[in-house]
Amino acid sequence: MPYPLFDAHCHIIDSRFPLESNHGYTPPPYTAEHYQMDASALGITGGAVVSGSFQGFDQTYLISALDTLGPHYVGVTQLPETVGDDTILSLEQAGVRAIRFNARRGGSAGLNELERFSRRIHELAGWHVELYIDSRALADLMPRLKHVPKLVIDHLGLSTQGLPSLLSLVERGAWVKATGFSRGDLDIARTLKAISAINPDALLFGTDLPSTRAPRPFNRCDIRLIQEALEESLMRKVFYENAIQLYRPKTH
Repeated sequence: MPYPLFDAHCHIIDSRFPLESNHGYTPPPYTAEHYQMDASALGITGGAVVSGSFQGFDQTYLISALDTLGPHYVGVTQLPETVGDDTILSLEQAGVRAIRFNARRGGSAGLNELERFSRRIHELAGWHVELYIDSRALADLMPRLKHVPKLVIDHLGLSTQGLPSLLSLVERGAWVKATGFSRGDLDIARTLKAISAINPDALLFGTDLPSTRAPRPFNRCDIRLIQEALEESLMRKVFYENAIQLYRPKTH
């Protein structure tokens, strides 16, 4: 690979820390050490560890994972709206850079708290919001989303039907994760081209490892799909630079 890879979306699942069954599902272990082996084989140099629905508001697994993975990695956590400023600032020092709202699986703060909470974390720590949602639901949320200072949508928004709403958010400055290609019904290549045509700084490559509950796990063909869909001039942005500017890892 002629450019570095920053993995904007991975999960660490460590049974030493609390796990919550979600809709009857508890994921198998995928520790920081497991991830390091996979990341090394792919040439990944840094990334964002994202809290899943099954981790709720637990921070212990995330702090441990970031400590193991090192300063090239950052965290995307889940917190209740009632969390104190001191906790947010402490997590910022530990490498956390965003809060996730999980509209698909739960385990996070509710969407009714989105506007107020997003402004608070941005003003306090410069954090952004990551939203796991079917893009068909975005149209009804637009009045709220326009007040979110910095917004990232997971997994290309999942839905072809909701793609116009997703592209409208990209026009307003949102980022979109090129991840979880098997999770929705999108034509991936056409979607990648449509997003990058609006804003070449918007797409963020991620593996979604270990691809919990995905119909098909991530593999190298997902990297090739991105390479084949987009112009060579965009590769460094999509695979590295866009994420570095957004996530601000301690070293890169």
